[in-house]
Amino acid sequence: MALVRMSIKVIIGCVPSMKSASRISFRLIPKLGLLALGCIVPTVGLPQSSSFAGAQMSDSGSEDHSTDHVALLATPTTLDQVGRVLVPVMINGRGPFHFVVDTGASSSTLAPAVARSLGLEAVSTVEVNGITGVARVPAVKVGSLVAGDMVLADKDLPVVWAPLMAGADGILGLAGLDVPNLFVDFQRNRVVLTRASLIHGATEQTLRLHASQVLGGLLTFDARVGRVRVRAILDTGAERTLGNMALRDALNARSDLGKLVKTKVYGATDEVVNGEIHQAPTIAIDSLRIADTHIVFGDFHVFSVWGMQEPALIIGMDVLGRVASLGVDFNRRNVLITSLSSGDSGLGMSSAAGSTRDRH
Repeated sequence: MALVRMSIKVIIGCVPSMKSASRISFRLIPKLGLLALGCIVPTVGLPQSSSFAGAQMSDSGSEDHSTDHVALLATPTTLDQVGRVLVPVMINGRGPFHFVVDTGASSSTLAPAVARSLGLEAVSTVEVNGITGVARVPAVKVGSLVAGDMVLADKDLPVVWAPLMAGADGILGLAGLDVPNLFVDFQRNRVVLTRASLIHGATEQTLRLHASQVLGGLLTFDARVGRVRVRAILDTGAERTLGNMALRDALNARSDLGKLVKTKVYGATDEVVNGEIHQAPTIAIDSLRIADTHIVFGDFHVFSVWGMQEPALIIGMDVLGRVASLGVDFNRRNVLITSLSSGDSGLGMSSAAGSTRDRH
């Protein structure tokens, strides 16, 4: 089989240790983003991963992909669970399958059971950059993949063991492609991929964040964590918010970090990274303020893949799932956020920072 190199990273799942220091076990999911599922760290009160009854893909090759297969497409983050975003996908005219929507991934992936049910065989091997190192997985040729207004043709997609996606049938990567806009309404369980502009649906309560740079197909933002300037990525495929060691060191120098909980972070390869979970100071992106957030810090390989040696942050679904609605306009480099009115989400807008609603 041919060898194809891809810039894809991985992170998924964690199981707490019975010892005093919590242990996070990150398993394989190839992507240029993050998908961390099943992470439970009760010592710091972090919410658990979302549970999707009836959505677990068995190894039996069953093809029950009715719309009842997954009841929730837009699952919000609550005190008890971290949300995620799913979308129905047709592959080679069959489905619908349910894929995790990942704004930080440049490649989509298939679960092995889906590849078998479609009669797809490996045509190549792809080398993927993981959260802690590098791994190699098979890839299959997909004639067509359709999700809303997104259409892919004749693509080689990596195949990943299905249980690592917590019952999803694959990952739909949106970074670095000519992709439609994404709109997620967590209150109405609605996920839309559309070529239509999202601006027309914005209201006075909608906060618009404008990406200052596109890094390798990713929308990145100028932000602050406490008093430290950072580059931030909003990643719907990341369960947890992650920071690199440069950010950890900068925050430590200013005594801006909260209580430390040590972890072990396991990736797709044999490399194991020591990690730290800290209560973070307020995160600011333009006029958006994010409070009550924990950051997992580590010497993660993915930051090197992205060339992010300066303080950097990946904002995951533990934060993004707290909003009422989330829109990503890739062509205009805008992210549209409507916050929950209750004020319990830990998200708010600073009037001193100014509004971004009129920015294009």
